[in-house]
Formats: sequence, structure tokens, C-alpha cells
Amino acid sequence: MSDELNAAPTTTFWVVGGAALIWNLLGLFLYYMQVTATPDSLAAVYNDAEIAFITATPAWATSAYAIAVVTGVAGSLFLLLRRSWAVPMFMTSLAGIVVQNGYAFLLAGGFDVWGMQAIVLPTIVTAIAVALIWYSRRAKYRKWIS
Repeated sequence: MSDELNAAPTTTFWVVGGAALIWNLLGLFLYYMQVTATPDSLAAVYNDAEIAFITATPAWATSAYAIAVVTGVAGSLFLLLRRSWAVPMFMTSLAGIVVQNGYAFLLAGGFDVWGMQAIVLPTIVTAIAVALIWYSRRAKYRKWIS
């Protein structure tokens, strides 16, 4: 096999890359909304226990969230630019997700505040992150990215 890029990745490649970028930009937007939220904006959406949980989040857990979304966006952009840096960016994003959710559910008692239904979105986010790692590695193997 040649080390050169395949000139024609599939249409699915572009759809997956575009969807990944939109998904990760949504995550970045939600991160921005969380870190810029005022007490009044939080009170309009959450109860007192939820507000206490959000405001007590340590900087390292918030940083893990930032790392997850920023590297997710970067991975998506690298995928669309057909660069192999997509793979380590998606892997770093997954690491950020694991740290953030580990804090929220294992260390901070997130289930007590948010209930068991709170595991649904983190599970979806984690599954998508794993799928993007798999897909970017597949794209690298198929020489769609280099």
C-alpha cells in the first residue's frame, strides 16, 4: 500500500466528519454556557441541590470538560482536514470525558443529585467518543487521513 492519501474518501467520511464537528461544537457551546452561567441563570433552570453541585465542581473537573470539548472539536477538524492528528485528539477527548464523568458520578455523588436518568447523556457522549476514535483509526488505516 502507498503512504499517500486515497484521493476519494467515501461520502460517509464527510458526513461523519461534519456530524462530529457539529456534535463537538454543541459540546463546546454547552461548556461555554456552563462556565459563564450566572446564579440567576442557574436558578431559572436548576433546583438548589443541582446548583450546589454545579458550583462546587472543582477546577480540575471543569478543566477535564474543557479538554474534552476542545480536543473533540480539534479532532473533528483534523478529520475533515484529513490529518491523522484526529486520532490522538479524539483519544484525549475521551480521556477528558472519563475524568469529568468520574468526578461527577464516582467522586461527587452525581446520582444522588441528578438521579439515575443522568447517566443517559454521559453514556451517549462516551459512546460517540469511542466511535470517533474507532472511525478515525479506520480512516487512517484506509489512508483517508495521513
